[in-house]
Amino acid sequence: MNKVNVKFKKLKENAIVPTYGSEYAAGADLYACMDDGINEISINPGETVLIHTGIAMELPVGYAGLIYARSGLASKRGLAPANKVGVVDSDYRGEFMVALHNHSDKIATVENGERIAQLVITPYLTAIFEEVDELSDTVRGEGGFGSTGTK
Repeated sequence: MNKVNVKFKKLKENAIVPTYGSEYAAGADLYACMDDGINEISINPGETVLIHTGIAMELPVGYAGLIYARSGLASKRGLAPANKVGVVDSDYRGEFMVALHNHSDKIATVENGERIAQLVITPYLTAIFEEVDELSDTVRGEGGFGSTGTK
């Protein structure tokens, strides 16, 4: 199992440090961190609300933070990141926030301290784009959407 040290800073006293739900979990849970006196936020059907975590991080160079939906929150309550997957670059030092979208037909409530998304920290490659006149041939060729199967 690969591990990497990630520095973080609590921006609010009540912020909760991301946690892994099991020994082999790929994603660390991010928690809602609301301002003092606010215990919950309601999200109307079709609405997107920016939820704060109260945490900033220093991701190592060569790594990115990918913010994904929590499967239970998405499947049971219809709440998932509006941009599907958030990408946090290693030079970002601001607060990690999640734009939660309510895909359901009911008002959904997010409580202070609730797990709202999961963060996967992963290495990435930086491409050096090279323009060429021709690309190599493959069996698939230019076959696009749905071209590799019958079902």
